[in-house]
Amino acid sequence: MPDLSVVVPVFNERGNIVPLLSEIAAALRGKIDFEIVYVDDCSRDDSLVVLAAAKTQFPELRVLKHLAQSGQSTAIRTGVRAACSAWIATLDGDGQNDPADIPKLIAARDAGSTDVKLYAGWRVDRKDSGSKRRASKFANAIRSRLLRDATPDTGCGIKLIERAAFLDLPYFDHMHRYLPALMQRAGWKTVSVPVNHRPRGSGASKYNNLNRALVGIADLRGVAWLIRRSKRTGVEEI
Repeated sequence: MPDLSVVVPVFNERGNIVPLLSEIAAALRGKIDFEIVYVDDCSRDDSLVVLAAAKTQFPELRVLKHLAQSGQSTAIRTGVRAACSAWIATLDGDGQNDPADIPKLIAARDAGSTDVKLYAGWRVDRKDSGSKRRASKFANAIRSRLLRDATPDTGCGIKLIERAAFLDLPYFDHMHRYLPALMQRAGWKTVSVPVNHRPRGSGASKYNNLNRALVGIADLRGVAWLIRRSKRTGVEEI
């Protein structure tokens, strides 16, 4: 079994696939036994063709495809469920996350407490447009006020997560934006780690500020309700 599974959800990212795979391989080969699990969410371009061809160059690569388009959260969950390792590194498929940061997250885990189940990337120098940065800052402030998750950046795609803890979380669409709060609700600790952020290599973003805001309002209310209704207790066998 590999020591790490790298899960990458993609939708219409054909131009970013091979460059990102090359960077993942460069960051991890010779350092850790790993696999790469790409999940194609019904791309309309030839992403699947590119992925199939890439398997000869990258023997660590596994490719899964959704039979119906289901969104990023479902693609991440599909990859995590299929993963063979106890720990998962996630990356966005657009190339804005830097795979060279994965060893940094692993080092933080190795030096951290066993009750930390999520190491979340923190984009301290974002390379998005000004409007996107302002919208994200506003959304983060509201989320932090409502959920009290003490996390400066929940939207960063690069994370290191314990697989069992992730699969124990309540599943819903867009859950990937609320993983720190959901982990804390489950009784685990989370840590934010400063990471690199880069401009998109090719292709176009799948989100805009309006659709993020509209979906985010309903999601925030739902996650806040889950937190209010949660109950945790220790268990002792006698």
